[in-house]
Parts: sequence; structure tokens; C-alpha cells
Amino acid sequence: MERLKKQMEFIVEVDKVKNIIRQTYLADGNRKENDAEHSWHLALMAVLLKEYSNEEVDLAKVVPMVLIHDLVEIDAGDTYAYDEAGAATKRERETKAADRIFCMLPQDQCSWFRELWEEFEAYETPEAKFAHVLDNCQPLLLNDASNGKSWAEHGVRKSQIYKRNENTSEGSVEIWEYMKELIDKHIRLGHVIDE
Repeated sequence: MERLKKQMEFIVEVDKVKNIIRQTYLADGNRKENDAEHSWHLALMAVLLKEYSNEEVDLAKVVPMVLIHDLVEIDAGDTYAYDEAGAATKRERETKAADRIFCMLPQDQCSWFRELWEEFEAYETPEAKFAHVLDNCQPLLLNDASNGKSWAEHGVRKSQIYKRNENTSEGSVEIWEYMKELIDKHIRLGHVIDE
């Protein structure tokens, strides 16, 4: 019962991820998405888009990886993709959060989740590279669907998007090519600043 109790306490704790609001709007543009919605979307994308990964990937690793990758934001908060000041302290804040949140679980599951999270952060394995493609692509898709709403609000520049995605092609050349088409479209529409 002690193991089950820890797992149930973790499940209740991570419900808080539903309260972490991101800067990306839902496709209809009516409100911003939360981290739980974002992670669910990535898990579905992993299943649907696996064929576009540059390398063979194990969905039994990718799906839990994308489901847990933002749980640390319960404590660390969401760092907007183009927030340079927030990025400076992001690793420290998120590591501390990972220590607390994942270690609520029984030791074997704590270790597994922590290793998956570290693998995602390290961006070295085919699974981590593909997970990052999804993590970077999903906000672009929602920005496209919402008529560039978040990009326009934040005055996002092409150079910022390209810097954030400098390694995206390592996970999927085809998805990155598609993303570049969307970026160019929104430059033409005036939602992304061309510089």
C-alpha cells in the first residue's frame, strides 16, 4: 500500500500542471493552453508523426518523455520560449523541481522519470531529438491556426524562432521544412518580424 499511496500522491500533485498557462493560444485563439494540454498534444503527435523522425524511435520512451517533460514547471514555472532572462535561470529552477516532484514516486519510478527528463534535456538520443521536434513544432502549429496571435503579441522575430529551432532538423528534416513554410507564411502576413 505504501507504493500505491506514493503513486496516488504524485498523481494528485501533478494535477497542478493544468494550472501552468503557456504563452501559446489554442487553435481557435480563444485562450492560452496549459501545460497538460500541451503535453497531451505532443503525445498524440508522437504517435501520428513517428514516420517523420530521422531515426527509428521507441514510442514507449517518447510518449512518457513528452508527458513528463514539463512537470517541473509546477515548481519552476513556464519559461517563455523567447524569454532570455528566464532562460538564464531555467536549468537551475527546473533541476530543483525535478528533484522534488519525481522523488515523490517510489524509487524505481523516480529514477525512471528523472532519467527520461534528463534524456529529453540532453537532446542526444533519437527519442529526445524527436521529442524536441514535437515540442517546438506544436506551438508553431497553434500559432499558425490562431493567425499568429502569440507571435504578434510578443513581437517575435524570425531570428528568435530560428535560434530556438537550430537543432530541430536533427530530429526530423521533413517536419522542420514544414515549420519553415509556416514561419515564412507569417512573415508575409506580418505576424513575425523578418530579421
